[in-house]
Amino acid sequence: MILADKITEERKKNGWSQEELANQLGVSRQAVSKWESAGAVPDLQRILQMSELFCVSTDYLLGLTDYPDRI
Repeated sequence: MILADKITEERKKNGWSQEELANQLGVSRQAVSKWESAGAVPDLQRILQMSELFCVSTDYLLGLTDYPDRI
């Protein structure tokens, strides 16, 4: 699964709209939409923020492991 799919999956697991996730990250809804469609990649700071919000490891978001648990 690619980063775009993981962002979408984790956002939906939390019951958030793209707008709600965008507000939590301090970005536009369009930015989240581009990330989820693989039209753009979030910067490192946003990946770290999403790791915290979703309670998953950055390795999981980046596809380095299949296990979402944080160490």
